[in-house]
Amino acid sequence: MSDTIAAQEPPASKAPSRSYGQILRSTAVIGLSYLVVTLISVVRMKAVALLLGPAGVGLVGIYYLVVDLAGSVAGMGVASSGVRQISEANGSGDRRRIGRTVAAVKGLSAILAVIGGVALAALAVPVAWATFGSDVQAMAVAILGAAVLFKVLGAAPITVLQGLRLTRHLAMANVASVFAGAVATIALIVWLGEKGIAPALVCGFAATFVAAALYARKADVEPVPAGEAIRDQMRPLLRLGFVFMTSALLTTGAAYLIRIIVLHAEGVHAAGLYQSAWGIASLYAGFVLQAMGTDFYPRVTEVASDNVEVNRLVNEQARVSLLLAGPGVIATIALAPVVLAIFYSSAFTDAQALLRWFCLGMMLRVVAWPMGYIVLAKGAERPFFWTEVAAAVVQVGLAALLVPWIGVDGAGLAFVGLYVWHTVIIYFVARGLSGFRWSRGNMVLSLVYVGATLVTMAGCFFLDFWVATGIGAVLAAATGLYSLREVLSLAPEVVPKALRPLVRKVLG
Repeated sequence: MSDTIAAQEPPASKAPSRSYGQILRSTAVIGLSYLVVTLISVVRMKAVALLLGPAGVGLVGIYYLVVDLAGSVAGMGVASSGVRQISEANGSGDRRRIGRTVAAVKGLSAILAVIGGVALAALAVPVAWATFGSDVQAMAVAILGAAVLFKVLGAAPITVLQGLRLTRHLAMANVASVFAGAVATIALIVWLGEKGIAPALVCGFAATFVAAALYARKADVEPVPAGEAIRDQMRPLLRLGFVFMTSALLTTGAAYLIRIIVLHAEGVHAAGLYQSAWGIASLYAGFVLQAMGTDFYPRVTEVASDNVEVNRLVNEQARVSLLLAGPGVIATIALAPVVLAIFYSSAFTDAQALLRWFCLGMMLRVVAWPMGYIVLAKGAERPFFWTEVAAAVVQVGLAALLVPWIGVDGAGLAFVGLYVWHTVIIYFVARGLSGFRWSRGNMVLSLVYVGATLVTMAGCFFLDFWVATGIGAVLAAATGLYSLREVLSLAPEVVPKALRPLVRKVLG
């Protein structure tokens, strides 16, 4: 039954504009905050690039991965399982249940944060040896223990805001924390140079914790004693959290191993090129993916038992995500050397091929991610676990094969290979869980946008720079215009009434 219904797509005029409007409004809120965050991040990246060069940027990326890896283990997936638990409780309307879940997430996270921070500090020497091949960076790794503490602590209030779908508070907390972190990063690196990177990361994660905690206090949640809540909710949080933790560990571990492969095969300079290309590729697609995790995940979790509704929401989210992300990805591929020079410096333009491969992978990622939320919303632990294992093995395996052969660009090809594999696998997993099928319109849109991306890529590799840039600019403009018209036809109410006549006139 759900197979048939999910495959149908109503005409644009009859589309559920209220649902599309919800997607676009939440994406706009997160997107606006993400734009501000991006501008702040650009200033921070530019400062680090000019002050420390590619090697310093590479070191920043590796430090971040150490914190992410340790934080993934220390957090035990409580933040991710907490979003699901809070969303379910919020959907039930039971204030006592919501309060118990919120208190459990906060209390359990505090305990795990202390354990994780102390553990990384205690293991600083072996971690430094495993990462850098010497103990020279051991002191910096020990300092990063404090960053792990604040990372896990800060995940709890973020989980509360996300689970209760307090999108505006979450967006404002994100902007405040990134601004404070950027100021601290620039100040400490100007003062201490390379030695200021680790303390800067600690300040950044501390700022995230403080900002998120202040905004989470505004949530109307019934207070429940932490001890009682932890006893009541710890088991389900940790059981599902273990699966999320394993997933995060696989994802972060894969990223960590690829950095190590690049570092050992090509050196710190290549690691800096990798970090610069990854940072830019993540920026544009990031606002769509972040909005998806912030609002869409709780929303689809609330209706997880209704396959027809789940499939409809996933198709809608996928369509909006493609429309919003596609043109920017194509433009970034066409203008890769210019973008790298603007965001970092001319010393980073050697990363242009790598950036293009990452952008192609990001386009496939936007296609695949909405389907993945079916697995999360259903709480399907085994399929989720094994798809994540397969993804990590494929990406690391390809990187280990390609980087020694063709250099750092092999890491970009590995990322593309990962999402070719993952898109196919997750489609069949989602279909098995909910009877999901792509709508006809989404299949056509995916083929057109991915095709435009491939044409732009081919032009950049085989044609003169100006010819390739011209082709890419035309495709970016064409897809951008189509995306704008389609978004406004799907949810016209997102445009203020006073501006609608002008928009209609401009778009024809």
